[in-house]
Amino acid sequence: MKIAYLAAGAAGMYCGSCLHDNTLAAALLKLGEDVTLVPIYTPIRTDERDMSEPRVFFGGINAYLQQKVPLFRYTPRWLDRWLDHPVLLLVLAGRGASVDAKKLGPMTVSMLKGEQGNQRKELVKLVDWLLEEVQPDVVHLSNSMMLGLARMIAERCGPPVVCSLSGEDIFLEQLTPPYYQQAREMLKERAAEVHAFTALNGYYADFMADYLAVPRERIHVIPHGLDLAGHATEPKSGSERGDHEPLRIGYLARICHDKGLHLLVGACELLAARSPDKLFELHAAGYLGAGDRRYFADLEKRIARGPLADRFTYHGELDRAGKIAYLLSLDIMSTPTVYRESKGLPMLESLANGTPVVVPAHGTFPELVEQTGGGLLHEPLDATDLASKLEKLLDDHAQRAALGAAGHAAVKERYQAQKMAEQTLGLYRELVS
Repeated sequence: MKIAYLAAGAAGMYCGSCLHDNTLAAALLKLGEDVTLVPIYTPIRTDERDMSEPRVFFGGINAYLQQKVPLFRYTPRWLDRWLDHPVLLLVLAGRGASVDAKKLGPMTVSMLKGEQGNQRKELVKLVDWLLEEVQPDVVHLSNSMMLGLARMIAERCGPPVVCSLSGEDIFLEQLTPPYYQQAREMLKERAAEVHAFTALNGYYADFMADYLAVPRERIHVIPHGLDLAGHATEPKSGSERGDHEPLRIGYLARICHDKGLHLLVGACELLAARSPDKLFELHAAGYLGAGDRRYFADLEKRIARGPLADRFTYHGELDRAGKIAYLLSLDIMSTPTVYRESKGLPMLESLANGTPVVVPAHGTFPELVEQTGGGLLHEPLDATDLASKLEKLLDDHAQRAALGAAGHAAVKERYQAQKMAEQTLGLYRELVS
């Protein structure tokens, strides 16, 4: 089967959606399918082998200029190709190009309008290429912000269109009036024009059925699958540390307010203040963008002045090997997100290495904890309850070992890339037949 998978780049950062899309494309290729992974907006970034095409459609520069300057809606394709060059897009992303939803309302609505929007020229180029050169049996959109593409594909007698649901509500809920209302209306209108949706868990499938006003049965739950090469083959015993060696609490996610690093810092400060002799450290790793540097600098100042002084280490952004080694070095991992998480990829990666988790009881986390048995839940946005759950695991290495082993076994059984690819391929075949 020929599959065109349109994957939204994340402006040079690692993001769960890019990692998922690339892993799925690689797994489908291993099954013998013909997959073309097409970057949209910016090149994708992944810590595995990049399976994407070396070109970008709907390049962020072109899309922005066509929104702001009508002249660029009529420029020749040779100029567009230059503006869509992956290197140029990555350079701009590295300089902190804005992804602030409060500033992008008009462009978001325009993109959802598709053939009626200011980026129509970009849509025509993409659909021409898909239908004339790639000629796929199915087109897969990586998120619902791309729903504006579906109508032109259908009007030109193109193949069935599938759309992933991957946390886009977090961006949409930050749009300002009147663009928020307009975007929601466009989403509901355009959602009726795709053949099926996929979600990584039941929580998000239920949520987005209401959000998009589509029947729940049109949303197929296909859990995320990991490429387990390089991850731990056996769970940890839970008692590797010496009696005088500090245990490690870790965080793995983008460094930003939404992901909740400040809540984890607060919880660890409570632990250190009430039990100064308790041997533990806080470690953090993840992408730090230009817009979040002030947030992190303030956190570092707070840590240096408080009970966590000399107990905190930031490891920066990690490649795949570094990430796995980091997760193996931890005793507990926590990402206390402020918002309701739709994916939970770092949790699955942690469990793939036998490291138990403490995560908030909202979004997909309760579902993942129930299905894996790999961690504890804490009250969302509650540093005191998070501190209590962390302390419980710090004091009980047997429970850490049991949770880590259960999570490790569940990931090996239920969250493998091949299984994800097989389920996705089954959906494609159903639609094509």
